Parts: sequence; structure tokens; C-alpha cells
Amino acid sequence: MEILSQLLPFVFLIAIMYFVIIRPQQKEAKAKTEMIAALSKGDKVVTTGGFIVVVNKVEENFLSVKMNDDTIVKIVKDAIARKYEDEA
Repeated sequence: MEILSQLLPFVFLIAIMYFVIIRPQQKEAKAKTEMIAALSKGDKVVTTGGFIVVVNKVEENFLSVKMNDDTIVKIVKDAIARKYEDEA
């Protein structure tokens, strides 16, 4: 019984860390993966570099994005931070 009483605080600490740190990160990663999989032509997104771009073409691992009327750049899908929501 002494061993159980000594290990109980560690078990609680691990459980708290799981629910406070690990589980929310897993949910966020899953949501980002689903968002990236649902991207289509014409969606506005924000890259990890902070650029707001429009998706021009969706490929397996890459996106062709339009930065302005003349510039189309090919980026890795993982470089997308989030969808852009107009605040107007």
C-alpha cells in the first residue's frame, strides 16, 4: 500500500498533463489536418510566413497560391497556418 500511495501523486500529475497539454495539441493538429485536406481553389489562407494568399491549384503535397495578379508560388501544404477570415 505504501508504494501505491507514493505513486498516486505521479499518476495524477501525468493525467493532468495529458488533459491540459497533450490532448488539446492532438485536437488542434487534427483540426489543422482536416482544414488543409478541405482546401480548394479560391480559398484565402494565411501562410506560416504571414502572407495572405489565394489557393490557385491543389496538388497532393503542394499548393499553387496566388500572391497577386502576376505572382503564383508553389508552397508545401504544411506551410498553411489557417484560413483567412475577412473582417470587413
